[in-house]
Amino acid sequence: MPKVDKKFYVYIILTVNNKLYCGYTDDVERRYKLHKEGKAAKYTKANKPFKLVYVQEFNTKNEAIKEECRIKKLTRKQKEELVNMPVFSLPVC
Repeated sequence: MPKVDKKFYVYIILTVNNKLYCGYTDDVERRYKLHKEGKAAKYTKANKPFKLVYVQEFNTKNEAIKEECRIKKLTRKQKEELVNMPVFSLPVC
């Protein structure tokens, strides 16, 4: 049986009050569902998710964490530019 490589993802959620939340996970669909249910993070419990707007895939957890940290340091304008880049694909949630 071939080895299945686990993937990790950085994602950005647009909240109902127009905030951007960034996180990382190994299962975007499950994590987004938890955010919608108010069970994933204090931030998204208080700022209800509206839409998943960005997903980027990584081969290692370390790479995903580094990218999450980099994105969190960006300005709102820079995050909006990143979200509008046509180089990512969104999973169906």
